Amino acid sequence: MHILFLTENFPPERNASATRVYERACYWVRWGHEVTVITCAPNFPEGKVFPGYRNRWRHVEEVDGIRVVRVKTFITANEGVILRSLDFLSFMCNAMIAGIFQREPDVVIATSPQFFAAVGGWGLARLRGKPFIFELGDLWPASIAAVGAMNQNRFLRLMERVELFLYRKSAAVVALTPAFKKDLVRRGIPPEKIAVVINGVDLPRYAPRPRDMDLAEQHGLKGCFVVGYIGTHGMAHALVKVLDAAERMRHLPEVRFLFVGGGAEKAKLVDEVERRNLSNVVLVPPQPKERMPEYWSLCDVALVHLKNTPVFETVIPSKIFEAMAMGRPVLLASPKGEASRIVESEEAGIRVPSEDAAVLEEGILKLKNDRTFYAGCAARSLAAAPRYSRERQARNVLKVAQEVADGNGRTVGAGELA
Repeated sequence: MHILFLTENFPPERNASATRVYERACYWVRWGHEVTVITCAPNFPEGKVFPGYRNRWRHVEEVDGIRVVRVKTFITANEGVILRSLDFLSFMCNAMIAGIFQREPDVVIATSPQFFAAVGGWGLARLRGKPFIFELGDLWPASIAAVGAMNQNRFLRLMERVELFLYRKSAAVVALTPAFKKDLVRRGIPPEKIAVVINGVDLPRYAPRPRDMDLAEQHGLKGCFVVGYIGTHGMAHALVKVLDAAERMRHLPEVRFLFVGGGAEKAKLVDEVERRNLSNVVLVPPQPKERMPEYWSLCDVALVHLKNTPVFETVIPSKIFEAMAMGRPVLLASPKGEASRIVESEEAGIRVPSEDAAVLEEGILKLKNDRTFYAGCAARSLAAAPRYSRERQARNVLKVAQEVADGNGRTVGAGELA
């Protein structure tokens, strides 16, 4: 089978959607399928093209057996609604054009949260006369309003109508959480066309390892209890609130907060750390994906922090699964919902309300001071990881793709695949 996949983010970019698409495609190629990914020059989240790449109209490369077609886009940093919309629209148009000239696919898949990539995927599938699968990674545009990037207005209401149109016209929807499916069904999308395929981690890439002592010394973390946040520093994560907890704990020099990554809020974090003179906070710029296990090894606790808004009851951050594979307890600060259901059911850590520095401090001290509790959470976190493997996710998405390509209709949408 030939899968034509549209995604604006792809390695060497390091965000969750880039990793998800790449790691699954590696499995599909390994199993004998052909995968063409249409994407752009890597530039996320700073809006600067990565070394070795140029923003060209067309560039084709092969990455681990995956044919990668990069198209020209309007490049900007991951901040600001108008400029980012121009970025999204340029990718939508140029990806559709590039897709017309690819070898005939059996199915076209596009992934959100870059919503206009899904519009482009649907349009391309219509032009090629092939079925379209919408992978739902985020309830966009609802999440735009939730993080405060844009107030509810006529434009967002129009986008919501387009969103529903795409759900209805797709051959299948792959939802990354059960809550996404519930939301779609509530809005009139037939449940039988929605497959829930929960996110995961590529276990061959992530496994427990001793702390990298050279890296720990480099960042002043030797002998410290490290609370690590590894991933995108975006508006959805309310990370300034984590600095409030760090400020409360500055009298405990053995407790350090490690932030690794970049995003729309990174500059604000840097400014706040300097303004507050937080010597217990270490800020590290984005690192290559292959170095992530090294940085995970520095962490005693994996911090997952989300903004306190109902939309984020529906999401499951992928860093939860990376932490599990590394055998790290999860400290989840989020609204009660899908993410907390996993962490609590697996007993892999602690869930506290988000944007509350006092309760976040309590959670950190619980994990630091109660070593029996800590060890139990770590062991259960590691034991849970195989239940959320990337290989399993790849098989389940492939099953959906094969069903719609064969024209047999949806048969797995009524329940969860993973």
